[in-house]
Amino acid sequence: MALRSVSRRLGSRILNHRSFVASLHSHATSFGFQEVKEEEKSKLVGNVFTNVASSYDIMNDVMSGGLHRLWKERLVGKLSPFAGMKHLDVAGGTGDVAFRIYDAVYSVKRRALQKVDEVSLEETQIYVCDINPNMLNVGKQRAADRGLRDNKSLVWVEGDAEALSFDDNSMDGYTIAFGIRNVTHIEKALAEAYRVLKRGGRFLCLELSHVEIPVFKNL
Repeated sequence: MALRSVSRRLGSRILNHRSFVASLHSHATSFGFQEVKEEEKSKLVGNVFTNVASSYDIMNDVMSGGLHRLWKERLVGKLSPFAGMKHLDVAGGTGDVAFRIYDAVYSVKRRALQKVDEVSLEETQIYVCDINPNMLNVGKQRAADRGLRDNKSLVWVEGDAEALSFDDNSMDGYTIAFGIRNVTHIEKALAEAYRVLKRGGRFLCLELSHVEIPVFKNL
């Protein structure tokens, strides 16, 4: 009995020590209006997007008063897409930004002004990267609805913004719209963006900020 008692006390101390060590390496991060452990955030975010994947654009309409559509148009305008570009859209599973980039590149008016040849068009690749497969499935279905199911310029990739699977200096552009807030370690995501972008490549981040006007802030 004495041996069992000692073993139990020792085991309890080991467990308490492990919990203490774990707490030293577990930092808090934001999730909505609360602070959560870093290791919990990705799971919580994943659960949210699994549940809202099919109505994600409606959710953005509510949160931005419908302005997110105009903001995305401006985002793509600032990007200045061109035929033959290699572009990475992160956390864009529904394809909302990717389709706008595609439309800009394949615009008849733009092609006429820039005298784009078919070879350059065929070399265009827009990678849609998202950590949530449900979001990607929504994007793929939307692509199918647009007649772009087998289009080679649109590439759907399941991946983590903090550990991208793309080569160094491989992208002409990188966009992330309403996604940086869901990344656990923003500095890692930014480092990855820098790594995959070519020298002179464009990085554009679209995100909601805090409203300062009292009435709207309360709403």
